[in-house]
Formats: sequence, C-alpha cells, structure tokens
Amino acid sequence: MITKIYQSLRAGLVYCGISAVLTACSDNFLEVTNPTGEPLEEYYTTETTLNEALTSAYAPLHWPDWDNAAYNDLTIDGEIMGDDFWVGGSDNTDNQHWHRLFNFAGDGNNTLGTLWGDFYSGIKRCNDAIKYASWEGKASQDFRRSMEMQARLLRVYYYNILWHYYGNVPFYLENLALPYTAPQMQADEIYAQLLPELEDIIASGVLPMRWPSAESGRVSQAFAYMLYAEMVMYQNDAARYPQALTYMKQIISDPDYSLNPSFYNLWQESGEWCSESIFEINYNDDQAQRDWGNAAINAGGTVFPTLCSPNGWGGGEGWDGGNDGWGFLPMKVETYNMYAEGDLRRDVTCWDVRGYSYTERYQDTHIWHGKYRPQSENNKDCPTSKNLNYNNNKRIYRYAETLLNAAELLLQTGGNAAEAAQYVNEVRTRAGLSPLAAVTIDDILTERHLEFCGEGKRYFDLVRAEGISGATQKASTVLVPDSYGYRTNSWTPSKKHIPLAQSELDADPTLVQNNY
Repeated sequence: MITKIYQSLRAGLVYCGISAVLTACSDNFLEVTNPTGEPLEEYYTTETTLNEALTSAYAPLHWPDWDNAAYNDLTIDGEIMGDDFWVGGSDNTDNQHWHRLFNFAGDGNNTLGTLWGDFYSGIKRCNDAIKYASWEGKASQDFRRSMEMQARLLRVYYYNILWHYYGNVPFYLENLALPYTAPQMQADEIYAQLLPELEDIIASGVLPMRWPSAESGRVSQAFAYMLYAEMVMYQNDAARYPQALTYMKQIISDPDYSLNPSFYNLWQESGEWCSESIFEINYNDDQAQRDWGNAAINAGGTVFPTLCSPNGWGGGEGWDGGNDGWGFLPMKVETYNMYAEGDLRRDVTCWDVRGYSYTERYQDTHIWHGKYRPQSENNKDCPTSKNLNYNNNKRIYRYAETLLNAAELLLQTGGNAAEAAQYVNEVRTRAGLSPLAAVTIDDILTERHLEFCGEGKRYFDLVRAEGISGATQKASTVLVPDSYGYRTNSWTPSKKHIPLAQSELDADPTLVQNNY
C-alpha cells in the first residue's frame, strides 16, 4: 500500500521503494540502529534527541512545493481546480498533471502523485515520534506528553490533506510491518477514524492556545480547533457544528488572536506570526540548505514565488526578476474584477502588471498571485539557489477564517444572525468595505472568496457547498466550461477525489482507483 519504506536515523530518513527492498536491500535493512551504534531505545531518551524526532515529523510540511520529483505546492494544487486562476507555464504540457486536473481530466499518470509519498512520510515520522515519546528516559513527562500530542495532531493534519485530495486512502496509526500494506478505507471511514482522534487530542488540553514566539511553527490547540472546523464543515457533519462553533468562539475570545489591522502587512515578512496567524509553515532564506537535487530533505525557503511569477521580468516592483519567473498560476481577469473599488484586498491579492513588458507565457493575463509574489528582499540572504529559497511563510489558518467559520456555523445551527453579521463585518471593515445589515450563506461564501483568494481554499469551499442548503456558489454551478476553451469539462461529484497515482496501483494491486 505504501510504496516507500522509512526508517529513522536520528532526525533523518532513508527509504527504498518496496520493489527495491525486495531486490536490493538485505533483511537487516529493517533492523536499523543509530549511526553511532546506539540502539534507538537508548538514543531517543533526552529532550534534545526526542526533539530531533519531532522536528523530523514536521519536515514534510515543507516538501510539496518541490520534493525532488514534482512541483505540487498545495496552494497551486488547490487553486488550479478552482475558478480564480489559469495553470500557465510554458504550454499545456508543462506540469501536465496540473493542466489535466484543471480540466477535470486527470488519470493515474496525471495526478498529484507525490503528495502521497510526502504525507505518508510525515505519518510514518509522526508514528515514530509518538513511539519514542512513550519510552522512559531523561525527558520530563510534560515534554514527552507535549511531543506526543504535537505528533498526533500533525498526523491528523497529514491524513486530512490525503483525505481532501484522494478521499479513499490506506489508514494506520502504527507503522507497518511486511508486506507494508494497510486497508484502503473509504473517505467517510477515514473521517470516522480521524475525528475521534482529533477530539481526544483537543480534550487532553496539553497544547497551548498559542506558542511563545520562539516556538512559532509548532501546532497548537487553536490549530486543532481550526482543523476540527475545517474537517467537519467539509464533511457537512451538522451534528458536530455546535462543537466547532464553540471552538471558534474560544479562539475569538482569546486575547492572543485578532485581525491584523493591515491586510497589506499581513503578507509581508513583518506580518508573519502576527496576532492573526494561527498556523504558518515557516520558510527561511538565511542559512538555507535547500538546493537543486536535495530540496525535499533540506531546510530553507520556498519555490512558490518563483513558480507563480512572470518570466523575463526586467526589474521593478521590488523584484530583480530575470528568467526566474516560471509563469504558473496567472490570475484570471475576472478574479481581479470581482473586487469592488475600494476593497483593500484587491491590490494585495492581485499583482497587476498590465503596464509592464516581459516574456509572456501560456495563458498569461499580466495579473499574478500577489500574496506570495517574489520580492528580492525575501531571498537576499540565501547562500544557495535563490529561486528555491524565498522566505515567504505559507499561511495555513488565519483569524479571519475563524470569524467567517463562526459566522457560517451560527447560520447553520440557527444561532444569532446579528452575531454572524458582526463577524463578517469585522473582516469587511478591515478590507475597507461597508458593513452588511444581515448575512446569508452566500454572503459568507463570497466573503471567503474575496478574503482567501489564492490561499488554496476556494476549490474545497465550492465542493463542500454542494451539501449546504441555500448555497448557489458550488462546484456544480461554478466549475463548468469557460468561454476561452481552456476548461472544457464540468465538475461532477465523481471529481471530488482525484485519481490515485498509477505507480501506487502497480505497487499494490489491492488498491482501488477512484471513480474519476
């Protein structure tokens, strides 16, 4: 089922494909000891060494943008199936899997194949960290308990991504033995396994609502609340809506969280881990080790600004440019036009360079992703390949989403409509817009569209809206053929889960392909 075997060596990782294990790796490969000669039970006994294992479990968060095999940045992956961006690149064969998925025509050879290995690697590392945290040693009980809960919460998050994209995936909470397979569960079964696990993590109360700034990047109780709301809302699990609303209100009442007064500042380096930030994936340009050939396993920056920017940029707008812009994810003109005049989010979200000349690529509109656009300031300290190492942190959960979640959950549960409008209007006021007297589900979906454009959330909002009474913005009505001839197929319920990679099907004949 899992086509890579992972054995921990300190905080690092070595792996072989299953076929390689059977033909090229000796039996004692599976009896890994630490390179110093210490058995694992003797090595993972201190807070220092245990933290190495936990850090290793966090590492796969960084991998998808380029994992040495494919570019699968989760923001692009989410947006190319939505309605705000084109795929771009040099032509429609450049990263062809994105173009095929954009047109709802993916298959086993044109899918987000490497996400499978990236996040099952994360699950494996989390399982290791949980196991090591249970061993007696020099580390305090509080440290080991925190380590366990962080690893368990990360594991839910990794499964959540696999569940969103593939739906029907293998599931296990302890690392596998020969023949390294686990039962493939249906999406509803995966959800039924993950929610009790997430509820138990939350009920433990071990994790803080917000970590001290020196520990920014660790998953928190507020992260768990947001993950809970995301999952139950995507599942349209009305029975859990009241609990999700309670969690949103706990974040709202916490003095550590609030909207950043400036939507512009929110996307600058100075805005990282501000009061609005609930979780970000950290990227750094200084001391970056990431380089061509070893991007996945080394720490550093992100390639996302390079992927999503104009080619042949002659300089200006704070970016030296050159040929480092690869032209993916050009923004549709319609997306720019959906913002009202005076909406402060427009010129931050949309990098409008229609007055500039550069080397146009496929589907170029001269409007680009503004929130993560390249700026020379953001990779100036990089000692390796600058185009792989921008320091733009990836924003995963923001307080603005907490407010809009709460508003939607209030309407879904028959709660106070005025309170729901108040939450929406906090977001609108920050954007420079006038308040709404009352809000509907469609109003909230519209506000989410404007607020989170380019953050990889829109497609999943449209899919979950299929199950929301009163929603008119949903996948079946929005994700239809366009007038340009680029998207010729419509979304259907069978497109909710993308195809599994053919390589995984070949490795395990018991896997069943999604009916895509």
